Amino acid sequence: PGRSERRESAAAVMDLSPNTNKALVLPRFSDLKPSLSEDIISALDRSGFEICTPVQARTIPLLCSHKDVNVNAVTGSGKTLAFLVPLVEILRRSTSYPPKPHQVMGVILSPTRELSTQIYKVAQPFVSTLTNVKSVLIVGVRDAKYDMETIEEEGCNLLIGTPGRLAVIMERMEFLDFRNLEILILDEADRLLDMGFEKQVNYILSRLPKQRRTGLFSATQTEGVEELSKAGLRNPFKLQVGAVPKSESSQQLTNSKTPSGLHLEYLKCEADEKSSQLVDLLIENKSKKLIVYFMTCACVDYWALVLSKIPTLKSIPLIPIHGNMKQNARDKALASFTEASSGVLLCTDVAARGLDIPGIDYIVQFDPPQDPKVFIHRVGRTARLGRQGRSIVFLTPKEKDYVGYMGVTGVPLQKRKCSENASDVIPIIRSAAMKDRAVLEMGLKAFVSFVRAYKEHLCEYIFKLKELEIGKLAMGYGLLKFPKMPEVKQDRLSSEGFTPVEGIDIDDIKFKDKFREKQRQEKLQARKEKQQEEKSKRNPKKAVVASADSNKASRKRKLTGKQRQTIQTAEDEEELAEDYRCWKKLKKGSIQEDEFAKRMGADDF
Repeated sequence: PGRSERRESAAAVMDLSPNTNKALVLPRFSDLKPSLSEDIISALDRSGFEICTPVQARTIPLLCSHKDVNVNAVTGSGKTLAFLVPLVEILRRSTSYPPKPHQVMGVILSPTRELSTQIYKVAQPFVSTLTNVKSVLIVGVRDAKYDMETIEEEGCNLLIGTPGRLAVIMERMEFLDFRNLEILILDEADRLLDMGFEKQVNYILSRLPKQRRTGLFSATQTEGVEELSKAGLRNPFKLQVGAVPKSESSQQLTNSKTPSGLHLEYLKCEADEKSSQLVDLLIENKSKKLIVYFMTCACVDYWALVLSKIPTLKSIPLIPIHGNMKQNARDKALASFTEASSGVLLCTDVAARGLDIPGIDYIVQFDPPQDPKVFIHRVGRTARLGRQGRSIVFLTPKEKDYVGYMGVTGVPLQKRKCSENASDVIPIIRSAAMKDRAVLEMGLKAFVSFVRAYKEHLCEYIFKLKELEIGKLAMGYGLLKFPKMPEVKQDRLSSEGFTPVEGIDIDDIKFKDKFREKQRQEKLQARKEKQQEEKSKRNPKKAVVASADSNKASRKRKLTGKQRQTIQTAEDEEELAEDYRCWKKLKKGSIQEDEFAKRMGADDF
């Protein structure tokens, strides 16, 4: 059949087209055709999965029937099980099953270490139903040689990982046998391309047999994803699946880009009010689980530090995570937040996609994302699999057009009023900066990183750097002094709205950490000595005199005869020069004879 006929047959398989308006009863996993094995049904039951989500109901039968699929489904719709269940079934039914130790039968690619790790963990209950099938997680946490040693010693039949590390493994380990590979899964395909993995993905595709099943999954369709689909899939079924129903009694698919149980809001306030409004929101939801998104890694570090200094937030766990953290620290942070019943995860977009952290009640976007497509992935961390959730994005008055833009793209936002009871936290932040230089320096770094990231907004006609009220922004960050930045001069940004703290010398603020303060003092001394050295090169005579004065005062080391002679000569020359200047002033009438005599020491006689 032709491609259009194949698409029609795909819609007819489960009669779950997103365009249908009638109420739909979603099937149980045990009712799917082709039928799933008893081992898989038992594993699903043990994990608490009985009813399929729309994407699972449409995708599993197609993959199990040896069809390629290009799936575009909203985040939180259950895509992971939609490809794991058929993958395990395909391996079980393979003519190569059970496989030899180094015979690779399946590959799952995802863009980040965290997502790959999550897929690996979710896969284990299902992979364990297979005989002699070894799954291996391949991500760039450790040196590649350790992964290679593990694979060589223990074998590998299912590879789950990121494209960069997997490409290295495939290139170096020629004894891995991909000839009988059954299935390839590309999860978060648009992100794979956005993160610059196109070269590695193409290399991996070139190494795999063409006679295979391929599943391409994404929450957004881009030109790059379409090109990847043409290159890696054979006559694929294109599936567009809407939101997960809110309840079993109203199982009707929608075309919404966001989960149906998600309540989306925006809060419009001035830049110098954002921090106070954020603190008020965190206090209001202190018994819940929230994720707060910031623009940069430096912003995450800074706000994690200053929020911990605010007395009213002392009882709330604040856990930072971003891409510049070491992998072990990131894993520990995620595990800690996952296990917690309440708390706040402060993060960048490293936690925007794919991660399924249970029980997220609220998504707070303190900074809107640079790429508007990421908005959907951020809010998709809550209201997953038909549950309820809330999301709010902070906007300044000059960014209000973002609301209309999101509405046009199918993501309507409702207005939330600013809290009138929010306490001003800026004095608290400034006080913390005056007590500890670490707060001061992290604040400056975060502020500068935000301004520079703001320039890179893809919606530059909404987020205009020249309209950024940088004075109010600096005030909202609790800065003590307005920083010197080339962007301020180049783009003629106004510091209006910023009130510096008077009566303090920034250089006098010390680190609370004694070791860091000692290092700072050593650097200051080294810088002072370097400046003195550069000055001496410009004026060697004065430098010798200055050096002599310094040595006389310190008495740290004795001078050689030659050094003493050099110093004395320089002093004599300086004295003669001063006498000559006085004589010239006397001739010009600038000073009287008695003043001249006093300067020359003649009045003593």
